[in-house]
Amino acid sequence: MEGSIEAAAKNVLIYATSNRRHLLPQKMRDNHDRVVIDGEIHQSDTTEEKMSLSDRFGLTLAFYAVDQESYLKMVDSYMQDFQGDRESLHKEAISYATQKGVRSGRVAKQFSRHFQTT
Repeated sequence: MEGSIEAAAKNVLIYATSNRRHLLPQKMRDNHDRVVIDGEIHQSDTTEEKMSLSDRFGLTLAFYAVDQESYLKMVDSYMQDFQGDRESLHKEAISYATQKGVRSGRVAKQFSRHFQTT
């Protein structure tokens, strides 16, 4: 998960879900008694997922939007060893954030990972 003090292992991929249905096969016989509400077969799952982290673990994750100057400072903090043109780096970082629809610390971290692997 993001925020770890250790580097991510290159041979490990972690998928996290709070919904059993995403981990195990689902059989049609499991749905015979279901009631469809507004076109959703699993309407209660949808409602539960909205609050699952908070309700189950007492956690609230927030990635607040920040102004462009703060976003670029975050990018710079993740890209301290970058030896190229900072102006070009910032243009790419802004473009990346625009594609994601938000400027945040999380997006700055994702950009740095993306930039360093391409």
